[in-house]
Amino acid sequence: MGLWSRFTMLFKTKASKALDRAENPADTLDYSYTKQLELLQKVKRGVAEVVTAKKRLQMQTDRLEQSVVKLDSQARQALSGGREDLARMALERKVLIQSQLQDLDQQIAGLEAQQATLVQQERTLAAKVDAFRTQKEVIKAQYSAAEAQVKIGEATTGLSGELSDVGMAVQRAHDKTEQMRARAAAVEELVETGALDDLSAPGTSELDRQIAAMSADSQIESEMARLRAEIAAPTPAPELTEGAEDAATPLSQAQPADEERPGG
Repeated sequence: MGLWSRFTMLFKTKASKALDRAENPADTLDYSYTKQLELLQKVKRGVAEVVTAKKRLQMQTDRLEQSVVKLDSQARQALSGGREDLARMALERKVLIQSQLQDLDQQIAGLEAQQATLVQQERTLAAKVDAFRTQKEVIKAQYSAAEAQVKIGEATTGLSGELSDVGMAVQRAHDKTEQMRARAAAVEELVETGALDDLSAPGTSELDRQIAAMSADSQIESEMARLRAEIAAPTPAPELTEGAEDAATPLSQAQPADEERPGG
C-alpha cells in the first residue's frame, strides 16, 4: 500500500470518528420523521388532485348529456318542418357527442380506481408514520438514558474516553439501523404512490376512423327512420261518451229515415 493510500485511509478514519461524536441521533430521527410527514402530505395532495379531475370530467359529462337531449329535439323539429338536411346535421352532432361521452365514462372510471388506490396508500402510510413516531420517541428516550448512564459511569469509575466511544458507536449503529428501516419504508411508499395509470388514450388508425364513420352513418339512418315513423304515425282519436256519440252521429247515417218519410 502506498503512502498516499495510507494517508487517505487515516483521514477517512479520523473523519468518521469526528462525525460519530458530532452526530445527534435524536436530530436524525426527527429529520426522518419530518420527511415521512412530507411524503404523507404529497399522497394527500395526490388524492385531492385525482378527485378534482374526476369532478371536472363529471361536470363535462353532464353538459354533453344535456346537449344530446337538445340535439335530438332539434332533429325532430327540423324533420317535422321538412328540413332533412338540418335533422341529419343535428343527429351527426348527437352521435359525435355520444362517442365523447363513452370516452369520458372510461376516464372517470380510471380516476375512481386511482382514487381508491391512493386512499388506501394514504391510510397505510399514515399508520406507518404514526408507528415510527412512537418508535423514535422510545429510541430517543433510550438513547438519552444510555448517554446519561455512560456519563455517570465514566465519572464514577474513571473509564477512558475510548471505552466510552465503543458504547456510543454501538448505540449509533442501532440508531442508524432503525433510521435506515424507516427510510426504506418511506421510499417504498413513494414508489407505490408514483405508480399511476396512464390516462392518455392511444391514437386511432385510419381503418378505425372509417369503421366508426360507417357505424355513425348507420346510427343516423336509424334515428331518421325513427323520427319519420313518429311523425307519420296517426294521432289516436279521443274517446267519446254515450251522449257525445249520439250528438256526433253523422248526417249521412240519418238520411235514409228522411227519404222513407214521403213514401209513407
